[in-house]
Amino acid sequence: MTVGTVMLVHTSLNRAAQVARHWTASGCPVVIHVDRNVPRRTCRSFVKALSDDPLIRFSKRHRCEWGTWGIVAASQAASELMLQEFPQVNHVYLASGSCLPLRPIQELIDYLAARPQTDFIESATTSDVPWTVGGLDAERFTLRFPFSWKRQRALFDRWVRIQRRLKLKRRIPDGIVPHMGSQWWCLTRQTLSAILQNPERKQHDRYFRRVWIPDESYYQTLARHYSRRIESRSLTLSKFDFQGKPHIFYDDHLQLLRRSDCFVARKIWPRAERLYQAFLTDSAGAMKKTEPNPGKIDRIFAKAVERRTRGRPGLYMQSRFPREGWENGITSNPYSMFQGFAELFENFETWLTRATGAQVHGHLFAPERAEFAGGMTLINGGLSDNAVVRDYAPQSFLTNLIWNTRGERQCFQFGPRDNQDINWLVARDPKAQVSVISGAWAVPLFRSNRNFADLRREAAHLQRIESEHLGILRSPHAKARIRIWTMAEFIESPMEPLQSILDEIGPARLRRLSEVPKMVDLEGFGQFLQNLKNQGMHPYLMGDFPVGQAPTRQSKPPRKPYLVK
Repeated sequence: MTVGTVMLVHTSLNRAAQVARHWTASGCPVVIHVDRNVPRRTCRSFVKALSDDPLIRFSKRHRCEWGTWGIVAASQAASELMLQEFPQVNHVYLASGSCLPLRPIQELIDYLAARPQTDFIESATTSDVPWTVGGLDAERFTLRFPFSWKRQRALFDRWVRIQRRLKLKRRIPDGIVPHMGSQWWCLTRQTLSAILQNPERKQHDRYFRRVWIPDESYYQTLARHYSRRIESRSLTLSKFDFQGKPHIFYDDHLQLLRRSDCFVARKIWPRAERLYQAFLTDSAGAMKKTEPNPGKIDRIFAKAVERRTRGRPGLYMQSRFPREGWENGITSNPYSMFQGFAELFENFETWLTRATGAQVHGHLFAPERAEFAGGMTLINGGLSDNAVVRDYAPQSFLTNLIWNTRGERQCFQFGPRDNQDINWLVARDPKAQVSVISGAWAVPLFRSNRNFADLRREAAHLQRIESEHLGILRSPHAKARIRIWTMAEFIESPMEPLQSILDEIGPARLRRLSEVPKMVDLEGFGQFLQNLKNQGMHPYLMGDFPVGQAPTRQSKPPRKPYLVK
């Protein structure tokens, strides 16, 4: 009793020959199918190189293309030759030229000898498989696929749409319940011969010839009719990414493959010298004698898929950046945007830096330049303060800044004079903290010595811009932590708003704030707003200011002292 290997080869023939001799060295016969796409001269050289091994045969060649019947025809021809030439074979193991045995072949022989009536083939109904990619589950059994998915993709998709529109469906033969699974199986001689010698084989072959990817459903379906005992799993370690493409194993996957305890793995990179050396020569210590358990490394592959599809929070890569909405978080670290604070308080940036220890910038999106902290012209990651470069992609400028300075809280000033292209990005960002004193942009206009007609025109323009920005911040789609005060209500009691902001930005404080940054002189500001109204403009974002004098903060009466004993 032994195991026979059917090997489907189409490339890297030197590696296939090396693995074939490894199988036969343990007494396992090998039948090789060489893809008809391989040039005849190359095939003849390959056959000649293995002609000295009495346990190797070559089957009739078929043209194999992914998703087509040729792969099934190739396995049928090779399996028939195996059953005919080697009557001592009890199990037939289907492998490819890129498969690599991970454990001594004798262990596989002993493992199957202990299970002489068991077929190892992944076989599940279409409603139970999660791995189908391409939108064709049950339809792959009811539609016709005369065109190649790889070479004739436009015709393939168009013909599928036509069949769906016209509701054209094939009839599934009586007694056939479609199953799917991995194409790499290990079947007993009884089950395989029953499939290949079935009187209804021509009918089955005719039906599956027009099924999409029949190598994942032909044996998987028919084995259910003839098998005495099916273990719905493959003995071959084969991992796929989120697009349905197989993972390729390289030299640095050596320990990962050993950890799987599987008998065979695919797909191995042909130049992985370390892998071939370790598993084909060190048979004594390559693997432990235990039950195959690919689930032990599933967690690693799941993390790899997540890293590829989602990336790291706030890191935009070429593979993901063009698809908006696929980002794993907009930015990588929490940051704060202040609107109106630098206009209302003198030296606000210096005070905030001292109070929180964060890196506090000026107006990063000012028309003239990006006002980096400390007057820098270049910051981490090579970001320049050049406004032209920044405005080419302002959203990328902000996300790059947060990524390159991660580990340190970033704060910056913003206002209606700045570039507004980042408004939606900041509003949708859960890591953003936005604090707005609406109408504070009017303070620099009030303190300037300009023609009042020009001031009125600019005030109307800035108010319209800030109003649109506030509408974005109040949108139900906004996910940032947003606080908005009118200028009038803020200056009445600035201590509580500032305390709440600092508690979120800085480290835990042992005591509450005892002083606030110095506020600019607002004497006459109420009259300034009244003058704007008199000129036909309605400055509504500032709140209600008295006309006669500057608004004053309402001080609370001092608490009575008490004695603690």
